[in-house]
Amino acid sequence: MPAHDSETFNALRPRLRGLAYKMLGSVADAEDVVQDAFIRWLQADRSEIREPEAYLRQVVTRLCLDVMKAARTRRETYVGSWLPEPLVESEPFEDVTLPLLLILERLSPLERAAFLLHDVFGVGFAEIAVTLHRDAAACRQMARRARTRIHAERPCIAPSGTRGQEIAAAFFTASRSGDIEALRSLLAKDVRIEADGGGRVGAPTRPVVGIDAALRLLAGLARLFSVQMSQLLRYAPVNGLPGFVTLEQGHDLQTTALEIRGERIAAIYVCRNPDKLGHLADDHALVALSRH
Repeated sequence: MPAHDSETFNALRPRLRGLAYKMLGSVADAEDVVQDAFIRWLQADRSEIREPEAYLRQVVTRLCLDVMKAARTRRETYVGSWLPEPLVESEPFEDVTLPLLLILERLSPLERAAFLLHDVFGVGFAEIAVTLHRDAAACRQMARRARTRIHAERPCIAPSGTRGQEIAAAFFTASRSGDIEALRSLLAKDVRIEADGGGRVGAPTRPVVGIDAALRLLAGLARLFSVQMSQLLRYAPVNGLPGFVTLEQGHDLQTTALEIRGERIAAIYVCRNPDKLGHLADDHALVALSRH
């Protein structure tokens, strides 16, 4: 394998991984797709590839569509709420936040691909048509339908990093101490809590909707925290939303992301499924923090 072939792929790897993750909502599946794309890249006839990035985008998108078909049955039998695998980073994940990923989940695979390729990655409809084996007009229509639905559901725009993390810190303190009045001042009347335990760890199997139901749940959790307090590992954006990473019961990683509307928390997304947190367990900084 010529060295420049490997260098070409590695230079494109972050964008390919980003495309795969936004298509699938899974870090592990995205990594597998990118690795499969690398193998196909090594086997490809270079004389037939004029634009490596366009070629690899097509390969990754098609592989993702295959994965989405195979995952459809598993998703239908998933226990409780399904959330994307959380990405925790030092800078906001601005282009596709967690609420937008949840809206994308409700689109058809082809609509999702057309929207992401065009609106997020800036790919022209001529290339998208080749990738999806549809004509350009059909791809334009699919992207338009996706855009219309996304606009109709209007995911909240996260506040500035500093203010968002101030609200996240206030929520962490109030929820762990059981300060119901502080929580009441933080939550929107129609707040929604979704927790993903995947049937592996304890979590509500249905969304909790409304401030009264949310306060009852949080009060119950506070009683558990009084026995064994959460260990805060990091305040950080989680899929572009203000949030934090904690260690629960001394060993269970958990991410909490807050969708904020104005100054109130409109939605709380908690990922507890250990199958979705393995990539965070490998984070050396988190491992070091968890030992102190």
